[in-house]
This record gives sequence, C-alpha cells and structure tokens, in this order.
Amino acid sequence: MTASDNSFREEFKPLVVPASYEAAATEESKIIFALAQIGEGSTDEVVAKLEELEPGSTSAQLTLIVEDVLSGYYDKGLLKGSEENGEIKYNLSKITEANEGEVNPDLLAPGLD
Repeated sequence: MTASDNSFREEFKPLVVPASYEAAATEESKIIFALAQIGEGSTDEVVAKLEELEPGSTSAQLTLIVEDVLSGYYDKGLLKGSEENGEIKYNLSKITEANEGEVNPDLLAPGLD
C-alpha cells in the first residue's frame, strides 16, 4: 500500500459517532456527537446542542468551526444533507425505522430459502 493510499483512507474513513459527550474530546468528535443527538440539523442547531451539552462553550469561533467541519464532511460525502430555507440540514443517514418490506421466497436463489 502506498502513502497516497493511506492518506486517501485517512481522509475518507467513515465517521465514528462517540458513545458519549466528552469535554476533552476533539471538536470534530463533539460536533458529530451533537449532530447524532439531534438527528438532523443546521450549523446553528448543532451549535445550540453543543451549548446544551457544555454550557458556556459557544462563541463566534465555535460557530465557524462547526460550519467548517460539517461542510467539509458533507463535501467529502461523509454526511448527508438537504437544503432548507437557504441552509443545509445535515444528518448521518442513520436508519431509524425497520424496513417494512418482505422477501418474495420465489425470487430467492436456490439454496437460500
């Protein structure tokens, strides 16, 4: 594996949602945790969740960091989003409801039924 392969893998590795909020975590981890907690949200909504998780933490600088992180992940395809009222609402594309469909047994390959 070449160095460029490693850098590509590092750049586009899947996001990991932290199991809990840690004040000592990286800004990126805190932002992804906040987004996961709200399910879907704009930059301002993620900042509001961060303020809820760590009162007194918000600032103009934090808003810029959140915007930069979310838009960067979105541009790389690591986050999904939809535009609403001129702003992007980001989400992690988690499946939250079970598929209601069923498998037609007549279409299964032999030996899979």
